[in-house]
Amino acid sequence: MNKSPRGQDSPVPEMTSELGVPAPDVEQAVRQRYAKASQEVEPGLCCPTQYDPKYLKLIPDEILQKDYGCGDPSRHLRVGEVVLDLGSGAGKGCYIAAQVVGPQGRVIGVDFNEAMLQLARRYLELMAQRLGYANVEFRKGKIQDLRLDLEAFEKYLEQHPVRTWEDWEQAQAYAEHLRRTSPLVPDEAVDVVISNCVLNLVRPEDRQQLFAEMYRVLRPGGRVVISDITSDEPVPGWMKQDVQLWSGCIAGAFQEQEFLQAFEQAGFQAIRILERQHQPWREIEGIQFRSMTVEAFKMPPGPCLDHGDAVIYRGPWRSVTDDAGHTFRRGERTAVCRKTFQMLTQPPYAQDIIPVPALHEVAEDQAPEFECRRPRVRHPRETKGQGYRRTSSADLDCCGPGQPCC
Repeated sequence: MNKSPRGQDSPVPEMTSELGVPAPDVEQAVRQRYAKASQEVEPGLCCPTQYDPKYLKLIPDEILQKDYGCGDPSRHLRVGEVVLDLGSGAGKGCYIAAQVVGPQGRVIGVDFNEAMLQLARRYLELMAQRLGYANVEFRKGKIQDLRLDLEAFEKYLEQHPVRTWEDWEQAQAYAEHLRRTSPLVPDEAVDVVISNCVLNLVRPEDRQQLFAEMYRVLRPGGRVVISDITSDEPVPGWMKQDVQLWSGCIAGAFQEQEFLQAFEQAGFQAIRILERQHQPWREIEGIQFRSMTVEAFKMPPGPCLDHGDAVIYRGPWRSVTDDAGHTFRRGERTAVCRKTFQMLTQPPYAQDIIPVPALHEVAEDQAPEFECRRPRVRHPRETKGQGYRRTSSADLDCCGPGQPCC
């Protein structure tokens, strides 16, 4: 029995890449284990999660038994949205989302495991009959490369087998052609990206591209809702060398703070923890692994123009700073550009913000540039206008129509 870095007996070798030991083939381990899990139930892949029973009634038992996850992003979806499910597996998340978004919405599942895709697609017609509409499709691809349609690429490889170096170069060139001309998921194509315990299965060297791809496919104003396994401490090297711990959602777990930082580095804003499992799902040598669900937004682009708007932060904190670097002090009438004003008066900020819009609209081509990096208090006369001289009547019905004033 080998000793782990903490000095305790461990069933896995003490191997790290720093010592020259090759990293495990993560993708192969994941593909094999989940292909097997599509044929027979594997409870070890599932973190107990409560789903709304009304959405499970229509879903076939085979899917319910062989779909694995650690959270329920679908509870944060809305009617009419276009949803992309990364690592859709047996399809449970997609078929739940299909019911939430309704016939006005659409759901796209992406997975690279052929066995899981076959299982999910097997029930497409049946689910359409039970729902009364068909709004789900499943596409084959890697979630860190949402441009490459793997089924289209596989058809090419069937007709052009790779036997030589030149064949391989031609295949790579065709893959790039597919990415450019017919991407699996086009730019700004979806309203919401969801994923349930899948991001941790992606190799560390591909994760920057993974988060960039999520950002790319979202429409401006869109969001991600991601449930995944996180750790309270960094995962040590010896765990990362165990393929069973990789495919079991342990070795690749994001450290909690690093998980949030990955969204920020990709350009997301308004990042918040929606749910964090109180009791850990598993503990290994004192390291706690638990489910966490995170929401993050892709904010609309645009110039910073001054329309005379302001916002007031309600509290309870003395001051807060958003992801764009704006600081808002409690109760203070803070000047903001129109883009920031529109952002802060929408979820998830709106509940904490009192909007103070300009009294008179300024034409877009007449609004001056606004320096967002220099926070300042906006005088009420800037919002109302310097010539504002209105005097209201003393008998104004301040309590609303038909209601007596105090």
